[in-house]
Amino acid sequence: MDSSIFAVLLPLALALVMFGLGLTLTRADFARVVQYPKAALLALACQIVLLPAICLGLVYAFGLDGALAVGMMLLVASPGGTSANLFSHVAGGDVALNVTLTAINSVLAVFTMPIVVTLAIAEFLGSDSSIGLQPAKFVQVVAIVLVPVALGMWARHRFPRWAERMRKPVKLGSIVVLILVIAAAAISEFDTLLDNFGRLGGIALLLSVLSLLIGFAVPRLFRVDTRQAIASAMEIGIHNATLAIAVAVSVLENETMAIPGAMYGILMFGPAALAAYLFARQSNTTAVAPSPAV
Repeated sequence: MDSSIFAVLLPLALALVMFGLGLTLTRADFARVVQYPKAALLALACQIVLLPAICLGLVYAFGLDGALAVGMMLLVASPGGTSANLFSHVAGGDVALNVTLTAINSVLAVFTMPIVVTLAIAEFLGSDSSIGLQPAKFVQVVAIVLVPVALGMWARHRFPRWAERMRKPVKLGSIVVLILVIAAAAISEFDTLLDNFGRLGGIALLLSVLSLLIGFAVPRLFRVDTRQAIASAMEIGIHNATLAIAVAVSVLENETMAIPGAMYGILMFGPAALAAYLFARQSNTTAVAPSPAV
């Protein structure tokens, strides 16, 4: 695909994904955080603070540098993917908490993503041309993240029946968009992908596994309910690769930075599916366990 066409179509494709996310949200989803304060705060702390630190360690450990290192940090700074709710449902997680975390994460990412990317660019490219300090590029991030979500929420409020009918088609469309975006990003930088396949594959796979483990273990360490811990694992463990690729290509105008997101998008479904299976199996075993004799 021609890079200019890719850059033009990508924001439109992402807008569809974020609009579909908006169709699943209401104002109550943001307010619901008061019902799960501990679970929500722990999940957000893992997402915003812990995972970027771990990803930075992986970047150094695998010897990743330049635009690829920035692209990996951009990926880890992205909020949870739209498929997190589905995986959480299959795994027996608290889907209501997933929806709340997705809603809050999508808003916070507008502010946290520029900070992470600004620092990453300064560290790995030695340049100050970042999205964090340029108002025009910050507005672009708001436009591709929050505006479509807000429109989707308005559509759900104004036309609830239509929004309910459109949820499944838009969700299916989001999956198709994800596949096409990953394929286009991989094709556009195919040589770079091949040259760094081993390092990128290893770091993307490890990031996926560690995100899932941390998302579950940290809440459980603080005695959060198992279903909420599963929801946290899926929200933290499934990053929005589509958003990371879109910001790299459309905002930062660097297709090489989109390669880590493409690699992660290809590999993350394996660990996520395995984790969902193991969580569901554990939930089922717990549910049918006999009560102790009195």
